[in-house]
Amino acid sequence: MATAPFLAEFRRRLDSVLPARLRTDAAIVPVVRLHGAIGMSRPFNPGITFANTAKALDRAFAVKRAKAVALVINSPGGSPVQSHLIHRRIRLLAEEKGLPVIAFVEDVAASGGYMLASAADEIVADPFSILGSIGVVSAGFGFNRALDKLGIDRRVYTAGESKVILDPFQPEKAEDVERLKAIQKEIHDEFTALVKRRRGDVLSADEATLFSGAFWTATQAQELGLVDAIGEIRSFLRARYGEKVVIPLIESKAGLFGRRVPGIAGLDASAAGAGIGAGFAENVMSAAEERSLWGRYGL
Repeated sequence: MATAPFLAEFRRRLDSVLPARLRTDAAIVPVVRLHGAIGMSRPFNPGITFANTAKALDRAFAVKRAKAVALVINSPGGSPVQSHLIHRRIRLLAEEKGLPVIAFVEDVAASGGYMLASAADEIVADPFSILGSIGVVSAGFGFNRALDKLGIDRRVYTAGESKVILDPFQPEKAEDVERLKAIQKEIHDEFTALVKRRRGDVLSADEATLFSGAFWTATQAQELGLVDAIGEIRSFLRARYGEKVVIPLIESKAGLFGRRVPGIAGLDASAAGAGIGAGFAENVMSAAEERSLWGRYGL
């Protein structure tokens, strides 16, 4: 008869000396950080891709005694495909494990970044966070007149009349632009439908406003139903799960010499050389594109 009280007292004493993550009286909320432009992976700056986040998500949802999973999001957007793959993985794991998901927004969760946030059951943002930009954009340059001025002939041979659609070195064609806009509309419609499925019950503005591609501060976004609460991760989780809540950061598993896998792990001398040689121009353009994404939100 005295066994139960003895075990309870033993557990209480044991909890007082164990690390926080091992205590039976502490709630655990694993955290996955999603930082960077989506799909713009480069050496030394992997950004956010499905490949470099899937393992961390799997590990976070597998944490024993977890009460929820937290996502810390800071992204100006990027690839809609990569955004959706990660969104879908989060939802599948949440339903499989029966765990709520809470997204905490830092500087920005815009476009694809907001798609990631919408995978959560609740979205919490700092008062100065920027959210929204639920739209689709495609941008580029036209170099055909520059080639003429420089006296350069560009020779391209294709099989298939649409193979060089929207080629930046050729004059823009109205039918090509029309086709691109049709694709953008389809993607935008899917994005809109996804947000409505996830947040339809709390959205409080008309569709023309919400899905115009505009972006707002967290307080404005909360009024529109795009954000649930204003706050930051530590205070929010302590208020919900108690002062003893443990919030371990979950990352992709470390590889040889402590490098993260994937991402920079696996980069060898030949890959680095490729980045300096043949891939240098591509890396520069990718960096400029990423910089323009952040710059749009004043970051």
